[in-house]
Amino acid sequence: MAGITRGFTGRPHRPRDARLPPGQYDVGADWPVLTVEVTPHLEPERWTMTVDGLVESPTTWSWGELHALPGSEYAGDIHCVTTWSKLATSFQGVSLDVLLQTARPRPEATFVLATSTTGYTTNLPLTDVTDDKAWLVWSHEGKPLTAEHGGPVRMLVPHLYFWKSAKWITRLTLLDADQQGFWERNGYHDRGDPWAEQRYQGD
Repeated sequence: MAGITRGFTGRPHRPRDARLPPGQYDVGADWPVLTVEVTPHLEPERWTMTVDGLVESPTTWSWGELHALPGSEYAGDIHCVTTWSKLATSFQGVSLDVLLQTARPRPEATFVLATSTTGYTTNLPLTDVTDDKAWLVWSHEGKPLTAEHGGPVRMLVPHLYFWKSAKWITRLTLLDADQQGFWERNGYHDRGDPWAEQRYQGD
């Protein structure tokens, strides 16, 4: 009896991974580098992080002060609007809840504008960065975050598309109204939920 080739039977069917939102694919061990900006090379000793705007106590932390705060880890998946996803990865840093507890948002604060050292901005509802949903991270899988991936520190908002996780972050400004950031002004969705495929304005 002649052998049966894969070309005749077709490729084996693999069920879609339930961790992948619609339209996404798993990059495996890869982590693509995507940025519209020139990658800065920041000295941690000169970097600071500020939370200001509609808060009772505007606060700035140095690199050392940030590391002295109670740390935490995110273990899970990340999703880029360009359709790649990286599954079962991990980041180490500090929850934004810790910073916000110090700054004390005022009752009228409902949105956050994240600003990077490069001038890049992105907007988020305050509810998307509280209750253990967002972090400032400086390590990826136990190793220091590289400059290409936002090091020495970036924001991490893993339940939204990854452009919301601003690289080289230096400031969070709390607002009482939504204020679009760079990609939002250029046609990307204001919120960016991967499970709802909120890639572009109107989605």
